[in-house]
Amino acid sequence: MNAPTHAENAAHDVAAHLHPFTNLATHPQVGPLVITRGDGIFVEDDQGRRYLEAMSGLWCASLGFSNARLAKAGSDALHGLPYYHTFNGRSNPAAIALAEKLIALAPVPMSKVFFANSGSEANDSAVKLVWYYHNAIGKPAKKKIIARKNAYHGVTVAAASLSGLITNHRDFDLPIDRILHVDCPHHFRFAEPGETEEDFATRLADKLEQRILEEGPDTVGAFIAEPVMGAGGVLVPPATYFEKVQKVLAKYDVLLIADEVICGYGRTGEMFGSTTFGLKPDILTSAKALSSGYVPISAVMVNEKVHAAIAANSGKIGTFGHGFTYSGHPVACAIALETLQVYEDEHILAHVKSLVPQFQKALHGYQGRKYVGEVRGVGLIGAIELYADPGRRVAFDPAQKAGYRLAELALAQGLIVRAMGDSVAFCPPLITTAAEMDDLFVRFDRAMAIFEETFA
Repeated sequence: MNAPTHAENAAHDVAAHLHPFTNLATHPQVGPLVITRGDGIFVEDDQGRRYLEAMSGLWCASLGFSNARLAKAGSDALHGLPYYHTFNGRSNPAAIALAEKLIALAPVPMSKVFFANSGSEANDSAVKLVWYYHNAIGKPAKKKIIARKNAYHGVTVAAASLSGLITNHRDFDLPIDRILHVDCPHHFRFAEPGETEEDFATRLADKLEQRILEEGPDTVGAFIAEPVMGAGGVLVPPATYFEKVQKVLAKYDVLLIADEVICGYGRTGEMFGSTTFGLKPDILTSAKALSSGYVPISAVMVNEKVHAAIAANSGKIGTFGHGFTYSGHPVACAIALETLQVYEDEHILAHVKSLVPQFQKALHGYQGRKYVGEVRGVGLIGAIELYADPGRRVAFDPAQKAGYRLAELALAQGLIVRAMGDSVAFCPPLITTAAEMDDLFVRFDRAMAIFEETFA
């Protein structure tokens, strides 16, 4: 049987498929990009066009799109134990081994690992754990969770509430009660004239403390942060920011949740972004590169302070009443375990560190271009933010869709990047070679040249 044509795929997609993060009103006219296969850092669509995938899909395909070891691990697991649950004390060898491995890799001492299926579920679980913990220790009022404007933590009701992006809230009746937002730590956009990164960080930490005092320290239970704010535009924290923020949290006994969904497992040049930026979380969430995106899985790590309290409380109630049908799924855990082993066997962290100078030099080479306001990044993640007049920091009219236009021009050059407003992001697979990195920027440079002519 012949494979469906693009026209057939598009027609069936429009007729039956409700797409996430898509303009549903225009999708019938625009149609889908239908990806049919992948190899290495490349993917191919249903018209035979190949693309260098410079976003690792959605920040997750760290080992590319054809890793034979991960495929075999999944196949072996499916033939052995295709499914079992972890409710009521049940377990499986892959879940046990993965939990032990994650605790060994954790950036700070952790006690236990809870498995879920996505970053959204992990962060949603973190919210429930914060509430459960404070009930357990006799502080039932200490439930408010502080997140940041422009943060992204997922799309469940609680996780979308944590997210500080208006499109995640508008017409969904979010955020829910007890979720608060403080200033976005984007120095380029929000610093006062002449304010250094360190001074900006001090001001934001002072404002965080002021907010905690306004709310009442006995009502604030946790603060959640991505080491690098991903979907908000790849925002790298200003110097001394997390050092100062953590002093405030410690002062008022506020738990720290590190959202490592994008940064975890090598993206910043360390196994975790928490190591890169000196975070010492009580709760750490991760997903995406945990399985290189090959299967849905996420992990929530908690330290012993949190674990001891929730374990004692479950004893009073008779159970810990939280979990998912697929928590600790044996196939997902087997693939994640093999992913972590590949990182180790193939020295992926060392490879990433060897590529970082090349990647960051090429990325920052766009600073000073006609429409580039800021270039930012760390490790193998970065972004270019476009402005109509960078010198005067005049933004493009949103109707011009400058970022989207540049991403579409890159697509025409066989390169997949992601527009988030007028920031264009890069998150190449960790296995990218030096030659492929050069290829990435050759393609992007062609797109940028056309963009500059278009908006001349």
